[in-house]
Amino acid sequence: MSLKWIDSLELALALIEQHPDVDPHTLRFTELRDWIMALDEFDDDPTHCNERILEAVQMHWIEEAD
Repeated sequence: MSLKWIDSLELALALIEQHPDVDPHTLRFTELRDWIMALDEFDDDPTHCNERILEAVQMHWIEEAD
């Protein structure tokens, strides 16, 4: 299964698995973007990313971590 920028919940879940000890409140968007693009399952155009997408991923991560 390949992940796209629009898969914010799935991206958040994959990041939780890879970075279980990270507090998502402390992430910079540049770091979050890099981590998403480093996921093995991620397959999308890097230029399609924007702040709104990264906010959605971060919010899902926060919700799932609680």
